[in-house]
Amino acid sequence: MTSESQLRERLRKIEALFVGAGTAGERLAAEAALRRVRARVEELARHDPPIEQQFSLPDQWSRHLFLALCRRCGLRPFRYRRQRRNTVMIRASRGFVDKVLLPEFTELESALQVYLQEVTLRMIREEIYDDTSDAQEVPDALPSN
Repeated sequence: MTSESQLRERLRKIEALFVGAGTAGERLAAEAALRRVRARVEELARHDPPIEQQFSLPDQWSRHLFLALCRRCGLRPFRYRRQRRNTVMIRASRGFVDKVLLPEFTELESALQVYLQEVTLRMIREEIYDDTSDAQEVPDALPSN
């Protein structure tokens, strides 16, 4: 199994864990899981009304993942004119965000960052130079000549 296929499988497992889908990958199970998530959003909205929330995401990959998770849950992410691209606004209940959306995002984002780090270092080692270690730390500034 390649690293990409391992990541895909891990993402499916993590999603199954949070959404409750028993057989990740099967179309009917995925649709049922999506219905359960949307039902949970509606249930939480009845007891915990939606509020506008702002998220600032560190990079484009995290933003893409967050947007996809929001849309999958039936939320409509947006940003106001003049807000930065890394800012994402949603209207959702605080309970849903804290109990469902953010835990799933955190777990998936962690797996994605590990994968991106591995791919980047592998490409640098194979195509540019095989030493990908960090810069050497020196005790003091070097004297100028």
